[in-house]
Amino acid sequence: MSLSTKLETPVTGIYTQPTGLWIDNQWVEAIEKNSFEVINPATEEVICSVSEATDKDVEEAVSAARRAFEGCWRTTTPQQRGIHLTNLAQICEKNIDNLAAIECLESGKSISTAKEEIFAVIGCLRYYGGWADKIEGKTLDINPETLHYTRQEPLGVCGQIIPWNFPMLMLAFKIGPALATGNTVVVKTAEQTPLAALVFADYVKQAGFPPGVLNILSGSGKVAGAAISSHMGIDKVAFTGSTAVGRTIIKAAAMSNLKQVTLELGGKSPNIVFSDADIEQAVSWVNFGIYYNQGQCCCAGSRVYVQESVYDAFIEAFKKRAQAISVRDPFDAKTFQGPQVSQRQFDRIMGYIEEGKKSGATVKAGGKRQESKGYFIQPTIFSNVTADMKIMQEEIFGPVVAVAKFKTEEEVIKMSNDSPYGLAAGVHTKDLNTAIRVSNSLLSGTVWVNCYNMVHHQQPFGGYKQSGIGRELGEAALANYTQTKSVAICLSGALF
Repeated sequence: MSLSTKLETPVTGIYTQPTGLWIDNQWVEAIEKNSFEVINPATEEVICSVSEATDKDVEEAVSAARRAFEGCWRTTTPQQRGIHLTNLAQICEKNIDNLAAIECLESGKSISTAKEEIFAVIGCLRYYGGWADKIEGKTLDINPETLHYTRQEPLGVCGQIIPWNFPMLMLAFKIGPALATGNTVVVKTAEQTPLAALVFADYVKQAGFPPGVLNILSGSGKVAGAAISSHMGIDKVAFTGSTAVGRTIIKAAAMSNLKQVTLELGGKSPNIVFSDADIEQAVSWVNFGIYYNQGQCCCAGSRVYVQESVYDAFIEAFKKRAQAISVRDPFDAKTFQGPQVSQRQFDRIMGYIEEGKKSGATVKAGGKRQESKGYFIQPTIFSNVTADMKIMQEEIFGPVVAVAKFKTEEEVIKMSNDSPYGLAAGVHTKDLNTAIRVSNSLLSGTVWVNCYNMVHHQQPFGGYKQSGIGRELGEAALANYTQTKSVAICLSGALF
C-alpha cells in the first residue's frame, strides 16, 4: 500500500496524511502488509486506511529503539535532549491548526476542544524539555574515607500504549518524561485515532531526534499492544485505558521480563455539591466535568452527589444547562459536544442508558440518540439514582451522569469512597474548612475544589485503588522513567 494519502479537513484544506509505520525515522509498510480503516465518527464514513502493525513490526521498532538507546541517546547530553523536545513543541505550534483539525476529524471532538488539546501538548513537551538537564543525583556523607553518590539513569526502551479519547495529549504525557530522561520509545496509538500521531511522527525527524529514538505504530491492542506488553526487549510499559486491559498488561509484563509498569486506568469520579455552594457556578463545573470531550474522560465527574436542601434547585438548573449544550458537527465553531468515537462506544453508552431506565432511575434530560447519522448522543442526566444501580457503579465513558442526594458530610464521603476506582473527585463549597476536610478524606488521586477537569502538565495525575499505578505529569512522572544507581568509591584504598 502507499505510505501516504491526500486528505482534507473543513478548516485547513488538503494535507498529506502518512499511513505507514514510523520506525527508525522513516516510513515503512507493515511486514504482513495488513491495514485497517479509520472511521469519521460524525459521518460514519471511512477517512482512509493505515498500516496495521503486528508483533513482527513491534520487533523491528524495538530493535530500532534499542540501537538508538545503546548507540547515542543514552549518551546524548541532557541539554541536547531538551533542545529536541522544545524543537518538537515549536513545530507542533506552527502546525497547531492542522493537528487540531485532524484530531477533530478522527475522534469527533469539537474543533475548539481539539485546539485546546494541542495547546496542552505544546506546553507538556516544553515542560519536559526544560526538565531534561535537571535530572540530578545526590552525594551521601557516609564516611570521610569514601565517596558515595547516586545517579538517576534511564530504564532503556519504553513501550507506551495510547488511548483514543485524548490521542495527542496522552502521547505528549508519555513521551515527554521518557525522552527527557534518556529513554527511547515505541508508541502504539489507538486503532480509532492514529492519524494525528502519524502526522506528528514527521515532526520527530524535523526536530532533530536521531533515528530510532521515537517510533510510532498503528495497530490493535490485542496484537501490537500485547506484543509490547510481553516483549523481552522492552524495559518499561506505560498504558492509559480501561482497568480490564490494564490487568492484562500488568500480567504480561510480569510473565515476561518483569518490566516496570505505569497504568492510568478507569474512573467513576464523584462530584460533590454542598448546600452552601454557588449553585450557578457548581452547575457550570458539573456540566463541564461530565460532558467535556463527549464524556469520554477517565476522570469525568459521572457520579454527582447534591446535598438534599439544594437538590431540586440544582437538578432543574443542571437540566437547563445540559439541554442548551450544542451537539452537532464537530467542525462547527459553536459545537461543544461532538459524536462518540465509534459505533462500539455508541452502542455501549446507549446500553447503559437503557439499563438506567429499566433500573428505575429518572431521565431528567437526554437519553436518546441526537442525530440519524453519526454517533451523537444527547447529554443525559439521571436523577433519583441509588448506589446499587449500574449507572452509579460502572464507568460509562460517555455523556451520561447519575445524580443522587445526600444529607451529611460524613455520608457523602462514605458514598464517594464506595467505589473500586479513585482517579478524581470534585468538591463545591464556599467553606474552606469543608473543602480541605473533604478533599483530604476522599480516596482519589486528584481533587478539584470549585472547578473540575483542571489537568495541567505541572501537576501530577493518577489514581488510587483500581484507577492505576504511578503518576503522570509534573516532576513525579520522571520517576517512572529513571532508576537509581548507587556508587561507592574508596578514597584511601585501605580495607576498613
